[in-house]
Amino acid sequence: MRSQIGGLPRAFWALWGGTVVNRLGTMVMPFTGVYLTQARGLSVATAGLVMGVFGVGSLLSQLVAGVLTDRIGRRATLSGGMLATAATMLALGYSSSLPAIVASMLVLGLVMDVYRPASSALVADLVSPEERPRAYGLLFWGINLGYAVGVTAGGWLASLGFLWLFWIDALSGVVFAVLVWRAVPETRPAARESAGGFGVVLRDRVMIGFTLVALGNALVYSQTFTMLPVAMTKVVGLSPGQFGLAMALNGILIVIVQPLVSGWLGRRDPARMFALGLSVMALGFAMTAFVETTLGLVVTIVVWTAGEVITAGIPGAVVATLAPPELRGRYSGLFGFSWSLAAVLAPLVGGRLLEIGSQALWFTIGGVGVLSAAGMLLLGPAIRRR
Repeated sequence: MRSQIGGLPRAFWALWGGTVVNRLGTMVMPFTGVYLTQARGLSVATAGLVMGVFGVGSLLSQLVAGVLTDRIGRRATLSGGMLATAATMLALGYSSSLPAIVASMLVLGLVMDVYRPASSALVADLVSPEERPRAYGLLFWGINLGYAVGVTAGGWLASLGFLWLFWIDALSGVVFAVLVWRAVPETRPAARESAGGFGVVLRDRVMIGFTLVALGNALVYSQTFTMLPVAMTKVVGLSPGQFGLAMALNGILIVIVQPLVSGWLGRRDPARMFALGLSVMALGFAMTAFVETTLGLVVTIVVWTAGEVITAGIPGAVVATLAPPELRGRYSGLFGFSWSLAAVLAPLVGGRLLEIGSQALWFTIGGVGVLSAAGMLLLGPAIRRR
């Protein structure tokens, strides 16, 4: 196990620990729909619109955070974003009128993921290129570990009162902010005069190509929390309990397997490994078209989780390779934007396809994964030259 955790700087582990604490406290977002409809009495349609406002905020969040990461620093952006998130969480928890709820959700969308570009840039600054895939993989593992525990605890606490969720979520953000501010040094390099806004990033054709590949990856994975629950419960007829039990396997496999293979995966060519992982994920989701039982769903989850484990540490390492040190925030912000965009597009596209039929949805999603894998192979030579 020492080979999996050794060789990484102390500051990285402070960032990792803060990330785990933050994810342990991530209790509000998984239960937002339940909170808005049950605690605040909104209709399902109104709650959907409110959550859509959050999505609009998150689209802008990554781009703004990328610029802030490069201009005011990684540590200040991450800590400031966490403190702003904590304050907004409490504002949302105590909001009772619809205008106040909408305003709080918009601001929450803007600030909640501000830490992501800063965190990615910090890892790139702190960790050697050879160790980056392993470091990003361990960060991914910590996020899943914390989230699994946080969601489980959140479900229990929600029965005691939703306000508990908001306070714990806010407190975890404050702990993350303080830990980073005290234990992680500022690593932002001096900006060059030529370093401008996102125009520099948008002129990097390799990064644009990789962002499109990342968008395809995100569209595929986003089905796990958008259309997959609907398809399994409404079309296949599984109960929520059966679906939840099957999906728990995803987190369990990641927590067990990810630390064991991250070092080995980090020594392989990132473009080929990412293409392999995308292909395995595509296969797993295409197989979902034939699911009729809980066991069938379990088999598909095992397959696409294997693909998720393969891809986990690679995107961050690729972005760090492509980005000049003084622009790592902007590059990470553009990468994060692809995931925010996918979170908006996935339910819109997936819902239309599911109306046509289950096979239309899952074969299309599988096709998107295969096309993304092919795109990654095409980008491979250019990434290796960098």
